[in-house]
Amino acid sequence: MTDKLNELTAAGVAVWLDDLSRVRLSSGGLDQLRREKHVAGVTTNPTIFAKALSDADEYNWQLRDLATRGVDVEEAVRMLTTYDVRWACDVMRPSYDGSDGIDGRVSIEVDPRSAHDADKTVAEAKALWWLVDRPNLYIKIPATEEGLSAITDTLAEGISVNVTLIFGLDRYSAVMEAFLAGLEQAKANGHDLSKIGSVASFFVSRVDSEVDKRLEKVGSDQAKALKGKAAVANAQLAYERYTEVFSSDRWKALAAAGAHPQRPLWASTSTKNPDYRDVIYVEELIAAGTVNTMPESVIHAYADHGETRGDTVTGSYDAARKVFADLESVGVDMADVIATLEREGVEKFEASWQELLDGVRKSLEAAAKGKGAPNKAAKGNAKAAEKAGGA
Repeated sequence: MTDKLNELTAAGVAVWLDDLSRVRLSSGGLDQLRREKHVAGVTTNPTIFAKALSDADEYNWQLRDLATRGVDVEEAVRMLTTYDVRWACDVMRPSYDGSDGIDGRVSIEVDPRSAHDADKTVAEAKALWWLVDRPNLYIKIPATEEGLSAITDTLAEGISVNVTLIFGLDRYSAVMEAFLAGLEQAKANGHDLSKIGSVASFFVSRVDSEVDKRLEKVGSDQAKALKGKAAVANAQLAYERYTEVFSSDRWKALAAAGAHPQRPLWASTSTKNPDYRDVIYVEELIAAGTVNTMPESVIHAYADHGETRGDTVTGSYDAARKVFADLESVGVDMADVIATLEREGVEKFEASWQELLDGVRKSLEAAAKGKGAPNKAAKGNAKAAEKAGGA
């Protein structure tokens, strides 16, 4: 039987999982995906953690300890989430070691409420880096205007960064500039560039969701014929910019000093429109040196019926530009689309963060009243995860 995910990996696409939970860790599910489905990295975000922590049984023993210590809810959230990320880093360590530090990475995001505060973002990035204390960690920083300087300053400290919530081409170019500047400063600060990693998370399906909504509103046959085309075209043109930047003399000087390129990471790759092929944002974005982070459902879908047709990005640039020209001709303002998506992206993560805080606050209160005593399964999880650290 053809190993479709192995074919995808061989084509230069690193398969990462867009999910994490303590259930997945304690059951061995993450390690199984690493061994059997070629999963070589993990991404998280506030929405993922809010969902994971709603399964209180897996966290009861730690919540009880945190409640006993009397920690506030913000500290509790960080203890709970970094515990899981530290454990996941250990699970993915074979991928990290086997790829010379390229893959095997696990991401944790700074508080999204700090997305427009560069100094606070850097301070939290440093704290998370220290708290997780694993070389295969990525700190996720949103690609807001204020986040750009935070990206540079964090990399300058020798901290690996996953830049998230990138929607537009100009912002992506600014992110790559921030990356290069960060590595140059890191080198000047005496850091080993070969140990610093970075990916740029370029969001995909949300672009189609927003553009398709506007095309429906236009309503013409010409507009409707453009549905489902914007997201892939946007990502393809992003890859064109990537190849330009990472073939420059400026980059070559950093590469000579041991630096690894900041890989494009295709994020938000689950299909939101059921009329579209469920693996379209994988099949249409195959190119060397990229990452595709997928929900488990998409990983299994690709393993079942995905088609690896070689590079589906390089050489597509003129066609992608035509898609953008056609969108403009029917009245879709892509600059406004990108601005809307960035604003909504930060707002959604802020809302998820608040949901996470509210859920943990209620769990701490229940644990303090003796309603959250750990069951046998939770005790077992604590023992199994011992090496990941404690509350």
